[in-house]
Parts: sequence; C-alpha cells; structure tokens
Amino acid sequence: MARVYVHPLPVRIWHWLNAFGFVAMIITGVQIRYAGVIDWMSFRTAVSLHNWIGFVLIANFFVWLLFYLFTDKIKVYHPELSPTKHFKASFRQLQYYGYGIFRGDPNPHHVTAYRKFNAMQSMLYQVIMLMLVPLQAFTGLLLWDVTRFASAVQWLGGVRVVDTVHVLIFIFFVAYIPIHVYLGTLGHTPLAHFKEMFTGYLDEEDAHHAPAK
Repeated sequence: MARVYVHPLPVRIWHWLNAFGFVAMIITGVQIRYAGVIDWMSFRTAVSLHNWIGFVLIANFFVWLLFYLFTDKIKVYHPELSPTKHFKASFRQLQYYGYGIFRGDPNPHHVTAYRKFNAMQSMLYQVIMLMLVPLQAFTGLLLWDVTRFASAVQWLGGVRVVDTVHVLIFIFFVAYIPIHVYLGTLGHTPLAHFKEMFTGYLDEEDAHHAPAK
C-alpha cells in the first residue's frame, strides 16, 4: 500500500504535546471550577498545574506558528478564495459526514501533503488555531494574575466577562476532543490514523478518509 508523508516531525510533536496538555488542562480546570464537589487533587495543586501546563501550551502554540510561518507547509492552511467553490466543497463534505460515510461512499476530499484539510476542516482549524486558542491563552493569562493585569481586565468588562469567555472556550474544547478522536477511528482500521500521528505517513487507502490534524 502506497504511503503519503503528511505529518512532519514538528507537527507530530506539537500535536501530542497539545493533546496531552489539553486533557490535563481540562482535568485541572474541572477541579478548579468544582472545588469541594470533585476531589481529584487539592485546589492549590490544580491551580499550580493548570498554570504551568498553560504556559507549556502557549510555548507549544508558538512552535506550531513558527513552523508553519517559516516552511512551505503553510500551504495546508491556505483557504479556498472562491466563496462558490468553498461552499460547494463544504456542502459535499457535509453530505459525506451526514450520511455518505454510513453508506460507504468515498470521501470527496483527497488528502495530499499540501491538502490535508477538506473545506470544512480548513475553515474550522483556522478559527481554532488563529482565534480560539490565542483567545483562550490570553484570557487564561489575565486570570493567572488578575492584580497585575487589572487594567486590561477592567477594560474588557471585569473578571466575570473574562472568566466567562475562558469557560465557554473551555466547553468548546471539551466537546471537540471526543469528536476529534471519533473521526480518528474512521481509517481503514480503527487505529490507522492514530498510527500516522506517530509515523507521519498516511496509507493511500486512508487518503480519502483522513481527519486532518
């Protein structure tokens, strides 16, 4: 079976650090939010871990950003500039996810080294990586030291507003992770796409079924 190299080593390192970091942030975040109800660890430990892991994830974000900015792999994030083509491609992909996949229809998107994302994924990942992740990091930074960033917090509407934005994005990521894992099981075997995130290679048979990373 032919293989396509779609996930360079820096991307794979970033992906797994991000994955484990996000899970750890969710666990510590839930402990902080529901202190007294959930007792996985002490409140102080949860806050400390949440802060340190948060800084690691911020650094990891810049690894991702610099890699794509300074290599030709930035092409994988280039959007379709024609609204008509983008809408048609998104609609075909929506039809595939909605019922085509259950009938055994082929994925309308063919994955290559420079076209990992289908039309829907391309838009979603740009929103996540260029808006939601930076906003989550920014609000988390403000909440990390409310006193130091008091003027910025007040300008944004106060602690309640900043905290609400942080929690809403947190809820989105909590919902996103199991969906991402589910899509990862849709290869020619349930573990094929997980394997590619270790090897970097996508089996040609999976090129029509690959969830973008």
